Amino acid sequence: MFITLTSDQVQFNYGSKKWHYQFEEIVQLALLKKKKIYFLENATFIAITALAYYIMVFSDVNEMYYIVPTLFCYTIIIVLRFQNPSEFEYYLVVRNIYQKETKIKIKPEHKHVITKQIDEYLDVAYHRILKKNA
Repeated sequence: MFITLTSDQVQFNYGSKKWHYQFEEIVQLALLKKKKIYFLENATFIAITALAYYIMVFSDVNEMYYIVPTLFCYTIIIVLRFQNPSEFEYYLVVRNIYQKETKIKIKPEHKHVITKQIDEYLDVAYHRILKKNA
């Protein structure tokens, strides 16, 4: 378990990242989903395509020797792009009453467990508010 709930504290332990807050100190505890940006792969693809078009239009190469290296480079780019199947990065975001925000990157395989633990926290926090108001 990554998030541990006690009667008055919320503790988090994920790899080397650790924190603990009182229930009253936490303003927001959420999981943030961010789409990955493949800037390097896209820029390389554009550069190789531009170079291939330049060679095709402005050179005297009649036998198209530039196609094999171009296809080889495209293959490398595709392998790099699709090596990691997850398309999103996940972060656990905690904001406290002191306006401090903590962001911790979460592995995609741990997302479901942490989501369930956040739901448990929200359920406990809701019941604490109901108790306090009653």
